[in-house]
Amino acid sequence: MSDAKQNQKIQNACTAALEKFQKIGLEKYADIQSKLEYVLGSYAYDGNPVGLYDIGAKALKDLKKYKKDNPRLISKKLIDDLEKAIKNK
Repeated sequence: MSDAKQNQKIQNACTAALEKFQKIGLEKYADIQSKLEYVLGSYAYDGNPVGLYDIGAKALKDLKKYKKDNPRLISKKLIDDLEKAIKNK
């Protein structure tokens, strides 16, 4: 897969994760939300996806943990998309 396609996948996955955290709306996810916003903005500015992979991995961990207690609120597709994007860097 081309770098541009892969970068688009991680960007889309991180955007979806950010939207999910915003919907959840819990204060304990404020830090990961701000980090996702930052790395998405940074990537849009400089095109370097490194931060997306780092923060995307942290977001994945938080989403998986949240899904254990709230299985219906986090889609399998969101988890899968993030895992695939991170794994294929």
